[in-house]
Amino acid sequence: MTTFRHFEDFHAGEVIDLGRKTVSRAEIIEFASEFDAQPFHLDEEAARKTLLGGLAASGWHSCAIFMRLLVDNLLAHSSSEGAPGVEKLKWLRPVRPDDTLSLSATVTEVKPSSSRPTRGSVHFAFTLTNQHGEPVMTLGNWIMFGRKGAAA
Repeated sequence: MTTFRHFEDFHAGEVIDLGRKTVSRAEIIEFASEFDAQPFHLDEEAARKTLLGGLAASGWHSCAIFMRLLVDNLLAHSSSEGAPGVEKLKWLRPVRPDDTLSLSATVTEVKPSSSRPTRGSVHFAFTLTNQHGEPVMTLGNWIMFGRKGAAA
């Protein structure tokens, strides 16, 4: 059972494991067919002739996997109130068929709201890695969380 987390439950330096997901060839092609229909996301032979050197998931597919893991393993079990945006998104290496991606979050800063005492913001540095421990995507952003005892 995952513990429900409020703003006060996060601490700078904390590293949180947010789960893993194996990506199939079919998922890569299905996502790309609908959202990013470039040849290196759709066709193995065409992809071999590109800079990626083979079939690779769309970076936006990596973002969608990131979001699913984040929601399932943290946000759905917290007082999350949303985020003001995303910063420093980087795609570092291709995600290939059958890669198993793992998401970790490092809390870099916690900041109580000066204008809304019922919430605070937590800054995270997220890293999505493949099964070889190689980072495939990094992302940083603030997420707002309700404080313990605050009215919903």
